[in-house]
Amino acid sequence: TDCTTSQGTDTELQHLDFILTKLYFIVIIIVIIILYCYYHIIFDSLVIHFLPFLFAEVSSQLNVCGRAPLNTRIVGGVDAAPGTWPWQASLHTLGPFCGGSLINNLWVLTAAHCFTTTDTTGFTVFLGRQDQAGSNPNEQSRTISRIVCHPDYSGSTNDNDICLLELSSAVTFTDYIAPVCLAADGSTFNSGIINWVTGWGTTSFGGSAANILQEVDLPIVGNRECNCSYGQITNNMICAGLSAGGKDSCQGDSGGPLVVKQGVQWVQSGVVSFGQDCALPNFPGVYARVSEYQAWINGIITTNQPGFVDFRSAGINSDATFNCGDPPSGPVTASPTAPASPTAPASPTAPASPTAPASPTAPARKWPFVSICGQWTMDNGQWTMDNGWILGLC
Repeated sequence: TDCTTSQGTDTELQHLDFILTKLYFIVIIIVIIILYCYYHIIFDSLVIHFLPFLFAEVSSQLNVCGRAPLNTRIVGGVDAAPGTWPWQASLHTLGPFCGGSLINNLWVLTAAHCFTTTDTTGFTVFLGRQDQAGSNPNEQSRTISRIVCHPDYSGSTNDNDICLLELSSAVTFTDYIAPVCLAADGSTFNSGIINWVTGWGTTSFGGSAANILQEVDLPIVGNRECNCSYGQITNNMICAGLSAGGKDSCQGDSGGPLVVKQGVQWVQSGVVSFGQDCALPNFPGVYARVSEYQAWINGIITTNQPGFVDFRSAGINSDATFNCGDPPSGPVTASPTAPASPTAPASPTAPASPTAPASPTAPARKWPFVSICGQWTMDNGQWTMDNGWILGLC
């Protein structure tokens, strides 16, 4: 009897252990399922609500930057059609004094020499503007909330001539207002690559500013070749122009964009900085090289960062072996398929013409475009400047 009872008890205990073991595994499985669902919800929430702040804004800029659906222009030196350059900004205080480029919905890129102060009082940025004198139905304007110029900008050497402007509020993107892509670190621009520069600057050195936004196409001039003319070209600069002169950016264009097209996107390669007068032979315009400032720009704009695009020129850069005295490496004069317009040039076609002479009292020198801004007039057989028009920045 005792043996039978003992065997029955053992069998019951084994059965109970089996049930408990099954329950144990069932509980573990239920816990795993609960934890999985719980953390899956958290993970989904993280992906949906948090990660977009880290990545989506950058992607959105790359998706929209550099696209100009209304841009069908193929020649330079003429009035730009509305919406052709939707990132173009016009900077004003009392009147227009510099250009800039929209790089996201809240920031504008321009030149450091345009600003001698960090006080934002009195500055206005216009976007979507076409005409400085007429109506602009596609325009949006903002004041400036912050001015951040490069800490190593040198007014004597024009090195690091780059500045960021934070707008008072975000602009709305349209066909007429959109950000430009920026050249990423390591981008290459071989001699002869055609770029475009835009602005409302003077159409001759010391002449009158344009009312309608101007555009002109210019070939890149390698730094070695450019340095033969200036002797102060650094790796932070990029040059563009014709060796024969006649096409260039000029006073009032400062801070504006130099851009090149890659695929369907326009990429900003430079910021208008300085030059020897305007459009003189063998003195190309000099621009701040945007690709050298990706880290600095991203250090200032930490959210909704601009779209940086790696631009690579095909082939061998002839500037790598250029020596002073060699023939020009790029186009000497304007292409017959893209002539400078004699009626509405984007830059001077006659730097010392009778209607807009160079200064008779100041010797030729390297002029940052901030130097002078005025209207020349004839008075008793002598050229004088109307000082009432000087803004101090141009």
